[in-house]
Amino acid sequence: MKFPSFTYLLFVGLLACQPAAPGGGLQLAISFPHSLDSLARDGRLLLMLSANDEQEPRFQISDGLHTQLVFGVNVENMQPGEAVVVDAAAFGYPIESLADVPAGDYYVQALLHKYETFQLKSGQVVKLPMDRGEGQQWNRAPGNLYSTPQKMHIDPASRQQIRLELDREIPPIEPPEDTKYIKHIRIESKLLSEFWGRPMYLGAHVLLPEGFEEHPEARYPLAIMHGHFPYDFGGFRTQPPDPDLEPDYSERFGVHGYNKIVQQEAYDFYKTWTGPNFPRVLAIKIQHANPYYDDSYAVNSANLGPYGDAITYELIPYIEQQFRGIGQGWARFVYGGSTGGWEALAVQVLYPDEYNSCFAACPDPIDFRAYMVMNIYEDENAYYYDSEFKYPLRPGHRDYLGNVSASIKDMNYRELALGDKNRSGQQFDIWEAVFSPQGADGYPKRLWNKYTGEIDPEVAAYWR
Repeated sequence: MKFPSFTYLLFVGLLACQPAAPGGGLQLAISFPHSLDSLARDGRLLLMLSANDEQEPRFQISDGLHTQLVFGVNVENMQPGEAVVVDAAAFGYPIESLADVPAGDYYVQALLHKYETFQLKSGQVVKLPMDRGEGQQWNRAPGNLYSTPQKMHIDPASRQQIRLELDREIPPIEPPEDTKYIKHIRIESKLLSEFWGRPMYLGAHVLLPEGFEEHPEARYPLAIMHGHFPYDFGGFRTQPPDPDLEPDYSERFGVHGYNKIVQQEAYDFYKTWTGPNFPRVLAIKIQHANPYYDDSYAVNSANLGPYGDAITYELIPYIEQQFRGIGQGWARFVYGGSTGGWEALAVQVLYPDEYNSCFAACPDPIDFRAYMVMNIYEDENAYYYDSEFKYPLRPGHRDYLGNVSASIKDMNYRELALGDKNRSGQQFDIWEAVFSPQGADGYPKRLWNKYTGEIDPEVAAYWR
């Protein structure tokens, strides 16, 4: 049996398993009061159920083995006092339908992830979650409304309607303060504002060299660190580790007292940076969060706009002018790891005269014949391996022993529950936003069907 036949049968089977239309069964009616009214009433309404109270449910949705449950529906022009119903028709993760949740006691919470309207230069109108200083984290985004967690009995077989009120609003995030060594800048980008149809901004945290104020005639090379959204210039600490800091445990690294190690490394870097023999350079970490992700991948793209040009020709020259940079390509180098490693490689390749060297560690996929564990040009399905008689899931995350904690399907279903049309703010959605063409509706074209995993060869050809 060839794979296209399997894909068709799989698609038909999965459609048959999709949640039934609203009707009988459990319903959760969610509203917000007039006291929390705002102009932004569009968004993704999320219902979360947790079997424990270790954290609020909104902080327990993940790709890992211990994720709790989330179900999502879109809302438009939601009014104060108006109840929006979440029932078996809402798409969920890791259980697809509320109808299939085992009956029992759960900690229940709802959250409205707000969208804003953008009139793009291309003429399309899209609704997306604007970053509000948190780095595209739906569960921490200022202005989002959420409910106080409540423990209650959930029985999907009942015809009960449970009411929840979004009684809290996530407060604004205070920007970091300037210090002797670290300065913070934010500029409006003309290029990005034109693309998005509204003012758009770029920012950076600037680490000044020792002796910057004492040598006003000096000009400096520029070290540019690419990576995910930085709240501040982390890893730099002018004080020794806090002696009263209670040691924590890092599950990721299997180390006790990891928080003290981090503080010690940051203090050691400060001593090295200000030491007599360390090269005097400017170092920056860029903030380029956008409506799709916590960073733009630092390149021009059909869906995010000209971030590559904006960073290279607007932000970096501004920083060099403000902080006495040399201001020429030979005096700039870029570095980063993971997403930052990809970005460092990308800008060095795409702007060879503007950057002089690149240090790239463990970059994101740079050749889509190895897009994680698939070849998007030859494979027909992103979620399942091709086979005549068995179709194992492709792994998405594994530990150092090879134990798989999430499949690629799992990871994409989490994104689909958090937001359709690439609005989850997560990894696969941003890759599509960066590499895909813009669709007729103004949103990125899907590389694969988000539900079935079937790859679109035309979009794959565009990625090439």
